[in-house]
Amino acid sequence: MRLLVPLVPDPGAILARANPVAKLGAAAALMLAPLLAVDLVTATLLLAGELAAVRFSGLRAAALARRAWPLVLVAVGIGLANGLFPAQSGGSPLVAIGPLRPSGESLWVGVGLGLRLMAISFAGVLALATTDPTDLADALGQQLGLSPRFAIGTLAAVRLAPLVAVEWQTLGLARRARGVDAGRNPVAAVRLFGGRLLAMLVGAIRRGTRLATAMEARGFGATPSRSWARPQRMRGADWGLIAGAVLLAAGASGLSLALGSWRFVFG
Repeated sequence: MRLLVPLVPDPGAILARANPVAKLGAAAALMLAPLLAVDLVTATLLLAGELAAVRFSGLRAAALARRAWPLVLVAVGIGLANGLFPAQSGGSPLVAIGPLRPSGESLWVGVGLGLRLMAISFAGVLALATTDPTDLADALGQQLGLSPRFAIGTLAAVRLAPLVAVEWQTLGLARRARGVDAGRNPVAAVRLFGGRLLAMLVGAIRRGTRLATAMEARGFGATPSRSWARPQRMRGADWGLIAGAVLLAAGASGLSLALGSWRFVFG
């Protein structure tokens, strides 16, 4: 649950200064290319470009890696599962042990799928980790014209995420103080984890209900329009960020097409 605690980038970094809507647009462009293509070249080039952008994010690479490791673990696991247990046999299997029948082609497909998932997820992580929640809510309302209820609701959700992490840790310490421990019993560990998760869910619902009641009592949403204390504007650098992401996605897809490895996801 420490993964819910937000990172604080250097405010002078290029990505940290960019408009949140521009970062979301750039991330969407980088996500769209690997979503449409199932090949190794496109995913590799996009992931390399995203990793190169870390130096402009204002975040320490080690801190970002510690937060992104669950995504990497999931991507590696899915890639291994598809490579070692292919749905369709392509080529002669290298090993044949029951359902374990990996071939050279299936292993390459698994590697490409893992890199594809990492490229998709890391683009979103990089955009959100360099964005202040208040700036995100302001930009959603000013640039995209979304409802204040949605924009401020997004702000509240992101702001309350660290409280969820603290509450998860508090529940664990309280159970440890009462001597509630699963020991080495995996069934008991799953049961205790479910109970702890349910307690945290109930607390989150109660906190959200109190927050919504307090906002309604203060007249939030009583008028159809509202003013913004912090203006958000799209500058030339923001449009350049979106254009750069589009060019990277188009260039990766174009090179893959030229090499003959590009394959449509539904093809």
